[in-house]
Amino acid sequence: MTKDVKEMTAQEIRERVLLLGFGGDQRLYMSFCKRLKADLPQGTGVALRGSVVTNKKYEDGRPFDADGVGTSDLDVTLVGTKVMEYWDKDAFYIPGLHTKPLCDEDPTIAIGLNKLRKDLQSLVGRPVNMQATSNLVLYARDVLFNEPFFTAIEPEKES
Repeated sequence: MTKDVKEMTAQEIRERVLLLGFGGDQRLYMSFCKRLKADLPQGTGVALRGSVVTNKKYEDGRPFDADGVGTSDLDVTLVGTKVMEYWDKDAFYIPGLHTKPLCDEDPTIAIGLNKLRKDLQSLVGRPVNMQATSNLVLYARDVLFNEPFFTAIEPEKES
């Protein structure tokens, strides 16, 4: 049985994310983070959300990669206001606070980040979706809606 994220330590969550999303390869994970840090606005935080953290698909509760290795996506949440400027003005769920996801089905809503997203997909061998949000919305989704996250890159305070 899969251990609930709320019962796990930060180290256990990190190990789950590494195992599920990156095949246990610490170097692959570090390359992923390095690429994000290099290509995103300075100070942008990065959180991983969804089944790579919970090991349960939102739609049906099945485990991560239940359909085979590389079939589950990485839900990458970018935290900060500068990164939200990449999204089209009509590509927000909450204007200025929470965007729609940049994904294969909608690759033009944040065209300036799509090459990075595609490069990350090639790097990790699985789909990657990106969404930008504020710290407030990220926190609210975790606490109010039980949508936990794993912080891969800490956001810096904005000046």
